Amino acid sequence: MRIATSAIYQMKVQALLDQQAALAKTQNQIATGLRVQTPADDPVAAAQLQDLARAQAQEEQFAKNSTAVTGRLQTEEQALADAEGVIQRARELVVQANTATLSDSDRQSIATELKARLDELLSIANRRDSNGEYLFAGYSGGSLPFARGASGSVGYAGDTGTRSVQVGTGLFVQDSDTGKRVFMDIAAGNGVFTTAASAANTGSGVINAGSVTNRAAWVPGAFTLSFTTGTTWQVTDSSNAVVASGNYTSGGAIAFNGAQLSITGVPAAGDTYTVASAGTRDVFSTLDGIVSTLQAGASNDATRAQLNSALNGSLQQLDQASQQQLTVRAQVGARLSTLDDADGTRQSELTNLQTSAGQLGGLDYASAVSKMSQQTVALQAAQQSFATIAKLSLFNYL
Repeated sequence: MRIATSAIYQMKVQALLDQQAALAKTQNQIATGLRVQTPADDPVAAAQLQDLARAQAQEEQFAKNSTAVTGRLQTEEQALADAEGVIQRARELVVQANTATLSDSDRQSIATELKARLDELLSIANRRDSNGEYLFAGYSGGSLPFARGASGSVGYAGDTGTRSVQVGTGLFVQDSDTGKRVFMDIAAGNGVFTTAASAANTGSGVINAGSVTNRAAWVPGAFTLSFTTGTTWQVTDSSNAVVASGNYTSGGAIAFNGAQLSITGVPAAGDTYTVASAGTRDVFSTLDGIVSTLQAGASNDATRAQLNSALNGSLQQLDQASQQQLTVRAQVGARLSTLDDADGTRQSELTNLQTSAGQLGGLDYASAVSKMSQQTVALQAAQQSFATIAKLSLFNYL
């Protein structure tokens, strides 16, 4: 059987190309450090590497989510801290205004600063995050959450939705709180009931915010504390039924239905005070009310007593607003702590995934370099062999 010269050339060239391809592949493996570069290299390992790559991509996305949520929560925490500072300053001003030695002019000056503090608090409530979204607007992050309406009172235009972002397998973290919860839905009075003095009172009795001594005995409703004489009092419910009565002592306890309060000063016969179940009151209306009270002034003992009673209630309301800020800040801090823990767990998981991927698809450099040396020698030998065979022709001997 005869073999054509062209066939010999084709076989040799193909063998050279195969050896060059094998050498190039080994060189590429050494350059990249990867043993498995295509599924054909190791089908089982390639499938496992794809699963590891998907898991790693998921963890990396969780890391991005965590970074975004952390930034937003840190911005919210700072806003809450700033709001708490404003509320505490407002409380200091109310305590100062409640001093008997101040004149109406002094209280007007305090009212002016309180209005500035109110504007500052409104600005904080409308603060944005790094993406330009309003922090306290709920899902309506693109809309201004707080603004004064036609009546002059501050209203909330956001919604009650909160976003929960996935930062780990089965782990979701809330990235904000609504302005309704932070600034609007604040428990009124002491959280159970509110107290107030009637504007028609003629005596100098000043009522405090009161407290609950027996929660189980408290009956929600509207009650009226009346002075039948300057030294005797009675409490009636909404149906005008007497629920308690007694003799008055300035600063002495007045107790009924698990509630206790006190009045100081000299109330007049016919003076009344209201005790009503607590609802909610926003911090902006509280500050607006304080400003109005201070601007109204006090010209006699009766109006001074009404002013003092109103400021006592406002102090209690500011304390409730401050407590609300602290509660939300504590929850924000807990979420940030959760994110820190999740970041640590995620980093360990990523390290494990990278280690597993390295073990499956990584290259044994010593073996690869030895293999490359062998392939280089084999290629060089094949090239020399081909060059020698190419010279074998009868024409060389003619």
